[in-house]
Amino acid sequence: MIPISKKIKKEITDMVNEDQKMRQKAEKTGVWNKKVDKENTKKLKKIIEKYGWLSISVVGKKVSHDAWLLVQHADHDIKFQEKCLELMNKIFESNKNDVLKKDVAFLTDRIRVNKHRPQIFGTQFYINKQKILVPRPIKNEKDIDKRRKEYGLPFFKSYLNMAKSYKK
Repeated sequence: MIPISKKIKKEITDMVNEDQKMRQKAEKTGVWNKKVDKENTKKLKKIIEKYGWLSISVVGKKVSHDAWLLVQHADHDIKFQEKCLELMNKIFESNKNDVLKKDVAFLTDRIRVNKHRPQIFGTQFYINKQKILVPRPIKNEKDIDKRRKEYGLPFFKSYLNMAKSYKK
């Protein structure tokens, strides 16, 4: 494995800071700057191509999670999201503590929703015409809490209530 420099870690942190600034601004103005996601994806692709998935043992929990966040927001490039999920799952299978389980769950759902398939963990929502936050379709909803528990996620009902209170 090629060692990852502090410069690369800082670059990922800087990309996440830009990502979050843009999203906070978009919440206030309603103007979404798609260029930020596309630029971040382009940069992260090069990093992952060179180093592979940025696991916790290689870059630390924060930077690994930051890399996931950038992939999560790369909705314009589902193939890249799928490649990253595959890399994350390979690491997860060999060492469950080297990738955040919740990141795997969220990215799994994000990809499934982007491909118009029901999500597995109930992490993705939208605001309907009545301005109510509702979950995207969920596969086998009766077993959702069992799946969520396995991936370190709160019970679905608690998560739904938390998500609804966040949007107010």
